[in-house]
Amino acid sequence: MSTSTKEKVSLVSLGCPKNLVDAEVMLGYLAKDRYEVTTDEREADIIIVNTCSFIKEAKQESIDTILDLADRKHDARCRLLIVTGCLPQRYQEELVKELPEVDIFVGTGDYPRIAEIIAEKEGMTEQLRYTGDPNFLYDEDLPRLQSSPYYTAYLKIAEGCSNCCSYCVIPSLRGSFRSRPMDKLLREAGELVARGVKEINLIAQDITGYGKDLNAGAALEGLIKELTALDGLQWIRLLYAYPDGINDALIRLIRDEEKVCKYLDIPLQHISDPVLKRMNRRSSEAEIRSLIATLRDEIPGIALRTSLIVGFPGETDDDFKKLLHFVEETRFDRLGVFCYSREEGTPAAEMPDQVSERVKRERYKKLMRTQARVSFKHNRTLIDTEEMVLIEGYSEETDLLLKGRSSRQAPDIDGQVYVTSGNAKVGDIVKLRITDSSDYDLIGEIVT
Repeated sequence: MSTSTKEKVSLVSLGCPKNLVDAEVMLGYLAKDRYEVTTDEREADIIIVNTCSFIKEAKQESIDTILDLADRKHDARCRLLIVTGCLPQRYQEELVKELPEVDIFVGTGDYPRIAEIIAEKEGMTEQLRYTGDPNFLYDEDLPRLQSSPYYTAYLKIAEGCSNCCSYCVIPSLRGSFRSRPMDKLLREAGELVARGVKEINLIAQDITGYGKDLNAGAALEGLIKELTALDGLQWIRLLYAYPDGINDALIRLIRDEEKVCKYLDIPLQHISDPVLKRMNRRSSEAEIRSLIATLRDEIPGIALRTSLIVGFPGETDDDFKKLLHFVEETRFDRLGVFCYSREEGTPAAEMPDQVSERVKRERYKKLMRTQARVSFKHNRTLIDTEEMVLIEGYSEETDLLLKGRSSRQAPDIDGQVYVTSGNAKVGDIVKLRITDSSDYDLIGEIVT
């Protein structure tokens, strides 16, 4: 290969936004080196698949994507297929045997070495694997090639997790919880805003744990206050807040700071105390209900998102009925539901009374049908109200309609708002009057 010609690299990132930040760091290193980044795998000399292995469905999606892209080695110009992230970190031995199409496996601790690793492969025919300790902690000094639209970005404030829920493999894949220093976070946020970012989404396995491992007395509330001082930043969104870490100071901050979206993602997982105990969750039913009541009392109009697991080992019909009634009563604005995935190496995988796949699917469907009704009724109450909306482009259905997200909708996971009249540019934040709704989406007109 001529050194004067840059090889093209394409990266497919699967899973959560935390994975996406890791992918952006790898792209940053490669773009800084001798590689040109392309979004078209057909043009790529090197294809990287950044994988997720949190639950069974995520693992299957990762495997299917790898096998699909492996065909590029036969019908296109691709010379290297690289698999990175949680899947090789967890299943390195099995993957080497079962995926001979893959040239290099890279775990969660070696992202900064991606260009060096590719260079080491030159002239070698055997598979290479780099899956050491998962102790990588992203630093703002590392290059990061932002792949999300210019107006929005994720800010990963910590890595790893120390909560040790009985069903979860994250601690073994990502290590214990590690906060990033506040000064480095603020420097990165400032650089993002200087590039045009208007919305910053704070992410970690548990954002409420931020700062507890730092000696300087850093805390999530202090970080948010510093972020609100950034000129040009308009929205700060809080994702993945562990319920028992939400304190009065954080609640007041969400209520009083104009830039902080009146939105909170609180993964609760269940409401039945016996199930919560087996999950090794620290919050009880009474504490969860009290927290939700407090949030709604203190922050009128707050949008609450949660995630729930059905079919956990030992979940009885009564446990599920309690969960179903909880969803009906609580009326979450956003809700994600997962069927329990039996993950080897976790305490829950060895628990008795495993629930059948059939029962899991039935419970999943019932819960989602219930939430669809809840969401539709809630969206109807928003008609004739006004929402601030971030314009993201044109509708996939017709280029006559703009689409966007309100401050009550997070990127990628929540519904959208469709604009039927008025003019705006991508990246503008405009006031919209809601005129109609569906189960999960809103329709409105720009208010001039």
